Amino acid sequence: MSAAASSTSEPTKAERLVRLELPRVLAAFAPVPARVLDIGTGSGVFAQAFAEAGARQVAGVDLSSELIQAAREYLPAGNFRVAPAETLPFAAGTFDLAFMGLMLHESPDMAAALQEARRVAPRLGVLEWAYREEESGPPLSRRLNPPQLEALARAAGFSRMQQLELSEFVLYRLEA
Repeated sequence: MSAAASSTSEPTKAERLVRLELPRVLAAFAPVPARVLDIGTGSGVFAQAFAEAGARQVAGVDLSSELIQAAREYLPAGNFRVAPAETLPFAAGTFDLAFMGLMLHESPDMAAALQEARRVAPRLGVLEWAYREEESGPPLSRRLNPPQLEALARAAGFSRMQQLELSEFVLYRLEA
């Protein structure tokens, strides 16, 4: 595939980073918490952003050992482990904030993933696709609608949910 063809069909890494609106995501949790867990960390984009913004302890989990290796390369000081969101390998209360970037809709058990996030942290950030049909991203049937997420969050022990509309995504802030 030519460079011109690839640039129109798939965004570059820089374009994807712009779409994620990292500065707005980080600002939503200011001041940056000292201890952050990035659930579904992938290559560690959000973990690295929280570390660069001042988090003292950053950890991440993902199902892919290859992505965990990439995250370790981008953020050598991070504590990255292969683990599912539904069974986190950390003690209760280990973190100040857990974060899920575009992964909760992929979880086979969203209720368990939210319960585990609540077990390890009193606050959770969930970045997800907006609940509307779009050309990019998952189909509407795989997206989270806010009432569904709020019900799952309450059942997991979160008492408060705020929603922040970003350009392409929605950031939910949950607190115990």
